[in-house]
Amino acid sequence: MIKISIFFNLESELLSMEVSMEITRSPEFKQVYAIGAIGGHSPYDFRIAFYNDSPKALADSGKQMTVMEREIKIEIILSPLAAKELATWLDSHLNDYEKLFGEIKKPGTPDSLKSESSKSTQIQGYM
Repeated sequence: MIKISIFFNLESELLSMEVSMEITRSPEFKQVYAIGAIGGHSPYDFRIAFYNDSPKALADSGKQMTVMEREIKIEIILSPLAAKELATWLDSHLNDYEKLFGEIKKPGTPDSLKSESSKSTQIQGYM
């Protein structure tokens, strides 16, 4: 459990109010490692699905093929405000990370494809 104290300054009057917040993990809490995310949005919410890919070897008419199996592990649904706050938080932490460790680069992706591969895609069945 984490306890956080917050102080508020309301308008010109100095109103100091301490609020204690207890942060606990739900019994359903789980951590998921993901190599990527896909998502979409509607006027009401943003949806982000996190996935992992696994190569599967197949034989078709005597030819060996590799098919990537994409398994969606979890989907998060956010209000537009929560999505914007998440984007701001991620941007801040990515900037901090890159200051410490250098620019994060996609391996093996030519510069001309980087803008295309970073575009958001729709989750199937969601408009």
